[in-house]
Amino acid sequence: MRSRLLLIVTVTLCAIFWSSNRTGPKALQTQNIEDDTVAILVSRLDLSQYKASLKGLTQFGDRRQGTQRNRDAIDWLEQQLQRVGCTNRERLDYTYFPASSRRSRPSQRPEPEIRQKTPTGGRIGRNGFGPGNSTIFGYRGPTGVNTDASAQKDQRLRHINSESPTPGPRQEVYCTKVGTTRPDEMYIVGAHMDGHGWGEAANDDGSGTALVLELARILNAPDVQTERSIRFIFWNNEETGLQGSRAYVSQRGPLQGQEIPPGSGQFPEPRWLGMIQHDMMLFDHGAPRADGTVSRDQRPEADINIEFQSNADQSDEARELAFVFKAANERYATDYPASVGPHMTNTDSTPFMNLVPAISLRENERGAQIGAGWDPHWHQPTDIYATFTDDDFRLGLNAAQTTLAAIALLTDTKLVSP
Repeated sequence: MRSRLLLIVTVTLCAIFWSSNRTGPKALQTQNIEDDTVAILVSRLDLSQYKASLKGLTQFGDRRQGTQRNRDAIDWLEQQLQRVGCTNRERLDYTYFPASSRRSRPSQRPEPEIRQKTPTGGRIGRNGFGPGNSTIFGYRGPTGVNTDASAQKDQRLRHINSESPTPGPRQEVYCTKVGTTRPDEMYIVGAHMDGHGWGEAANDDGSGTALVLELARILNAPDVQTERSIRFIFWNNEETGLQGSRAYVSQRGPLQGQEIPPGSGQFPEPRWLGMIQHDMMLFDHGAPRADGTVSRDQRPEADINIEFQSNADQSDEARELAFVFKAANERYATDYPASVGPHMTNTDSTPFMNLVPAISLRENERGAQIGAGWDPHWHQPTDIYATFTDDDFRLGLNAAQTTLAAIALLTDTKLVSP
């Protein structure tokens, strides 16, 4: 696995260098698109289709787990997978009971203690806060989970989101593109479909869910073959503590690589080669201002954050996988660059990170940026489709281009006569 990733990084970086010396670093402009399978696949991604997939998902409001709207959204996603040709659809069943000792989270974090000066006379301290509620990451805005129905001014959305969750059975849906020569090996491409906050969970994580659905559409086309398998999965219960992805690891992990029945060539759970999560893809508008507000406009230096976890057992392999994705972004993405960081946390790639190379694509760094208030719509009533502009949606499409290109390279994707 590691030698294969190194080879792909080397080959892709060489291609980037060669192309950048001919046509510029954004090399969707290849010397001849007809000769580049990956470029052809990436060109099939469409902004209007991505937006339509996301808009369709938001009809179910915030899709909070344990509600009928969540179950209806799962049914809708399975229908969309069938529509795009991903025929071997399955569901994973598990049960969720909240811990009785779990306390409800406040709607806002308490304001931090403000220090006027650091011990050396500076205005902003590494371990404290300076005037204007600022940190080493700049000014910060409040974050938290909205639990107040009255904060949602749209009566239609308030009605859709009115049912409270109940404990008990849960499901999540997935489908698999079976590899032609290595069906026993698989990359998992995922996003969580549940949300909360009394909005539409458009960014968190409708944006990632729509992205995975678009990848399923492209890679399940009749003229696309992959040598290795790809699983497209929509996690549930992410917002309550990753219970859906943890259930998958617990139930499916022990089945990896088993041919069932023996000699059949059927692998219900191919051996995991990597797990790629997509969680919040749209909003990179920069740090909060001194008053805690954030710009309405996508910042010119917006990028995609490709994260691995530096203290995971598979950190070295995950870092190499992250750089495969960065190289794919340089070669094939059209609008926004990618950066690699070591702080993946609190998303559905976490349960995989000690077992397999696991990475997460998102709009901001989880702790340093999102946690510091860079996204004022996070878990809020304003996380609705109408909040975002085409510049935001293009960031999501750019992440789709990045993942599609990388996965096509990793699975040895080919175009054939349908």
